[in-house]
Amino acid sequence: MSELIDNKAHRVRTLKAIIKHLHAGRSPEEVKGLMKTMVGETDYSEIVAMEQQLMAEGMPVEEIKSMCDLHAQTVRESLVQLPMAPLASGHPADTFRRENRALREVIAKARAAMAEIGAMPDEGDASAALLAWRQAYNGLMDIEKHYQRKENAFFPKLELHGITGPSKVMWAKDDDVRGMLKVLGAELRAQETGAAHWKRVASGPGAAALHAVEEMMYKEDNILLRMCMDTFTEQDWAEIWLASPRYGWCLVEPGDAYRPPEAVVKAGLELSPREGIQLPTGNLSLEQLIAIFSTLPVDVTFVDANDRVAFFSEGPDRIFPRSTAIIGRLVQHCHPPKSVDVVDRILSDFRAGRQDVAEFWINYQGRFVHIRYFAVRGEGRSYLGTLEVTQDLTRVRGLEGERRLLEYDTVGT
Repeated sequence: MSELIDNKAHRVRTLKAIIKHLHAGRSPEEVKGLMKTMVGETDYSEIVAMEQQLMAEGMPVEEIKSMCDLHAQTVRESLVQLPMAPLASGHPADTFRRENRALREVIAKARAAMAEIGAMPDEGDASAALLAWRQAYNGLMDIEKHYQRKENAFFPKLELHGITGPSKVMWAKDDDVRGMLKVLGAELRAQETGAAHWKRVASGPGAAALHAVEEMMYKEDNILLRMCMDTFTEQDWAEIWLASPRYGWCLVEPGDAYRPPEAVVKAGLELSPREGIQLPTGNLSLEQLIAIFSTLPVDVTFVDANDRVAFFSEGPDRIFPRSTAIIGRLVQHCHPPKSVDVVDRILSDFRAGRQDVAEFWINYQGRFVHIRYFAVRGEGRSYLGTLEVTQDLTRVRGLEGERRLLEYDTVGT
């Protein structure tokens, strides 16, 4: 057994040294040659260990993210892939793989439309092929649900098992894919019909976006899911299954053969609905307290003094989705890497007592969203944590004049 461990550690060290050549500017073909000569075969766990070691040694996530497609290209021929065990239809990993198959079908339709345009004379009318391309793009945009489930349900579980590298790098790459798809979407909304214009779009942002999506799917199928299958417990999968519906499904519906064990309750969150909670200004039952938080016209998230998510409210119209999988997760890991510096600065200023409120407002999916962060303090202004309050102010901003008479906006049922 010690020989196997030593061999694996040696391959990881060798793999890391070879990948550093790639970062230093050597061509992928040269590095592939080194891989075949010095490593031979490798598996997903060694690639994950290699990237985690690079980060531990101080290599920025952004640099690894920028090179991870090349990492995948250079190790692809050496990657050993053992068959995965069959999964019950509806198991979170089964649904994830089926979504990727459906995404590949949509990408094939997009490529077919792009190829049709590419074969036209520059002065040709691309209207018919463009319609097919736009329809494929609309299907491809379902990928947001796929990514949100991965980022908010899968990644926290990996981190609980001490595996942090893939979530940091993959989330950053997800954001790159989102950016490329957004650029492509803006291009596809143009009213131009001439084939010459659309050839340029196809060879530029079109090709880049599809390639980025495919590269991520390769990493998900061959690294992420295999790592999850080898790491997660039945309890982990059950909690992911329970959290998944709030994000929705990408192009497919999950099967119904998988059902988690009945006793899936997070430790420390069990309370009797009959228990009263005595507060300084009154007494509430747990049922009443849950209902109040579910009724408030704001989304509330509380991060404790150790920067871990401790609670979030769950109203019917959350602006930003949340999963119970984030409970106990470092809040820095709940944000895309490009936002972490801002998060750290707010928490640092609150903890040091330099500030008590941080305020933002953004336009999000056609809504005006107000986001405020409040330092939560105890006796002597001791720092207890941070409260995030998010509210959709679109309707409020549009109010004019006065309303002094009773008038319901909706009919009760």
